[in-house]
Amino acid sequence: MPGPDETVQPEAGRDFIRDIIQADLDAKRVDAVVTRFPPEPNGYLHIGHAKSICLNFGVAQEFGGRCHLRFDDTNPTKEEQEFIDAIEADVRWLGFDWGKHLYHASDYFEQLYQWAEHLVRNGKAYVDDTPVEEMRAMRGSLTEPGRNSPYRERGIEENLDLFRRMRKGEFPNGARVLRAKIDMAAGNMNMRDPVLYRILHAEHPRTGRAWCIYPTYDFAHGQSDAIEHVTHSLCTLEFEDHRPLYDWLIENLPVPSRPRQYEFARLNMTYTVLSKRFLTRLVREGRVSGWDDPRMPTLAGLRRRGVPPAAIRDFVRRVGMARANSVVDVALFEYSIRELLNKIASRYMAVLRPLKVVIENYPEGPGEELEAVNNPGDESAGTRRIRFGRELYVERDDFMENPPKKFFRLAPGREVRLRYGYFITCREAVKDAGGEVVELRCSYDPATRGGNAPDGRKVQATIHWVAAVDAVPAEVRLYNQLFARPDPGADGDLMADLSPSSLEILADARVEPALAAMNTGDAVQFERQGYFCRDKDSKPGRPVFNRTVGLRDSWAKVQAKG
Repeated sequence: MPGPDETVQPEAGRDFIRDIIQADLDAKRVDAVVTRFPPEPNGYLHIGHAKSICLNFGVAQEFGGRCHLRFDDTNPTKEEQEFIDAIEADVRWLGFDWGKHLYHASDYFEQLYQWAEHLVRNGKAYVDDTPVEEMRAMRGSLTEPGRNSPYRERGIEENLDLFRRMRKGEFPNGARVLRAKIDMAAGNMNMRDPVLYRILHAEHPRTGRAWCIYPTYDFAHGQSDAIEHVTHSLCTLEFEDHRPLYDWLIENLPVPSRPRQYEFARLNMTYTVLSKRFLTRLVREGRVSGWDDPRMPTLAGLRRRGVPPAAIRDFVRRVGMARANSVVDVALFEYSIRELLNKIASRYMAVLRPLKVVIENYPEGPGEELEAVNNPGDESAGTRRIRFGRELYVERDDFMENPPKKFFRLAPGREVRLRYGYFITCREAVKDAGGEVVELRCSYDPATRGGNAPDGRKVQATIHWVAAVDAVPAEVRLYNQLFARPDPGADGDLMADLSPSSLEILADARVEPALAAMNTGDAVQFERQGYFCRDKDSKPGRPVFNRTVGLRDSWAKVQAKG
């Protein structure tokens, strides 16, 4: 995982975007590659944005260029400083840095306004008084051409006067807009006299109340690219139909450079919704605890869940860059997470649903220390000492009073191996007044220390445990998919597809004492359970852990079948 001063190394591999860039360099169309990542600061970034971040910053690094971070902050009614700060933190967390190239569309408001006047003076833009709903109806449809506005033929001087008065704040919200004068019969709806400016009497996070008219995204985006001398404006496929307008504006304005837009397929995953509008609704309605709820596909949520940024970069690399939209199995994402955590996460024992075990023939007293391996795949991770004693906790699921034929764990008269410890045999299950098993009475074989029997006898199960004498109480949060079906909203109601079992809280877990000293966000493997990280809600003496991903590798099985 890169530190704050480390540079993410470019990933090997080619795709159509990189082929285009290489061809442009070979043909001398560009001297240096300049890309940009241009989020709107109206919410938190999600994993779909990670694909764009990795692409834009990645190709800039690979081709020796630079990538700008630019906030397309053209809608003050939805933008907040919280979102700006979160976006910067997320990009850095992913391992990328924009250096001195941090920009805002609002930096260019005066220049954009002057260019808008340029269009008016050249008869290519006009002020329209048509009410919004009527204007929408006049645009036509995919099968019918639009109708010209009755204000389309206003004179240049009148348009200039009205536009300047719009800027001065003489008109209320929605009273007038500035539209490009292109073609109301165009097959592409985006070319039917699109709106370039609208009136918004709202305070902007950066410019305050200096402006009461704001450019639309379509007008600001391409011209901001041109101001920054961006060479390759890389967008997801939903902007493909906007490219003719992007090019029309570049061609009809005295911009200092000629960027080109290219589109790639956005990221879609099973069991996942990447609509910022819907994610905002989840937060506002309290369906999740916030933007960083570990069930959310936001980068903040994934970070809190314990997903390493390197795993996200690996996932994006595996998905690749394509021209056509598709849906990626979320199991591939989990595979990338698991592959990385398997290498870096130290192993510990944690009992999530504790059941007490008393080893009746084990001596009273402080017990003994056993040696445990921190990571069997990494010798340099070393070992640690763990306490073993007469009283332990094991998983409740590791005992059955009347087990079926293929259940090999603890049962009356059944012998099992304790991880790093001894062979124990269950002698008695103690029940409470309600008939629930609350304690197991067992015996152990002192000759099996370390988990091997000198007489060569075998057991069919090894279970984990923690010693009651120093086990730390903990809360464990088991996160599952936020949606119950792989195609959320397929029946038209996303809220109806929210899973009632997306979070299970285990308030009475017991963990090794070393886990109480972990830092927030540190990744560990709970043996036989999955990968977890310490949550920011932890308190002294009572840590909270979030499950990042389980141990089961479903994607490997998919690959094997393929």
